[in-house]
Amino acid sequence: MSILPGMWVLSSTINSFLIAFPALFSIVNPIGIALIYHQVTADRSRAERTALAWRVAAYSLGVMLASLWVGATLIGFFGVSLSALRVAGGLVVAVRAWEMLSAPEQNEGRKQEQASTARGTSDDAFFPLTMPLTTGPGTISVAIALSASQPKNTIDLIPFFTGMSGAALAVALTIGLFYASADRVVSLLGQAGSRVVTRMSAFLLLCIGVQICLTGVQEALVPLFTARIMPSHV
Repeated sequence: MSILPGMWVLSSTINSFLIAFPALFSIVNPIGIALIYHQVTADRSRAERTALAWRVAAYSLGVMLASLWVGATLIGFFGVSLSALRVAGGLVVAVRAWEMLSAPEQNEGRKQEQASTARGTSDDAFFPLTMPLTTGPGTISVAIALSASQPKNTIDLIPFFTGMSGAALAVALTIGLFYASADRVVSLLGQAGSRVVTRMSAFLLLCIGVQICLTGVQEALVPLFTARIMPSHV
């Protein structure tokens, strides 16, 4: 009998991870942004670029965890319901994904322009390489939208946030790996390959955004329809 609760916790944790990882990976797009990182840090030695890559990964992890753990609670403090947050967050994610899907060149140009201030600065791991290049407003919006899907039962929160945090850690590791190996990514993929990866990630992110939005709409409308259909009891 003691195995069943453990299996349930493991299953819930894996489910949360599988929801969060594709969303965070798609919006961060470490493979595509590694090309920009390579251009921005081209004047540094390989050792410096590797050390800087892992600093960016650590900062990015902090941004994602803070957004996942505190984002929904902070917005709820201002009276915004979870249903409204899911609808709004899902729409933001879907719109952002559509922009990435329809015009990846513009997205790359904007990212490169944001990162251009990194050239010649001594301490640029957090700004602008982490924010806004790697984990900008889009990533924060996705993380908050994911945190809005948290279960209502307190006992379910532990596996939920464990899976979400594990996904953030996994994405941070991919950031460090791809940034540290940016020169190899450039030689393997090039600009065309990067845009293919960006479009595939954007489509997946679009589906996730629509799903989050539909969940919020369902939670908001079902009680209203139920109240109208069910006869009132005095």
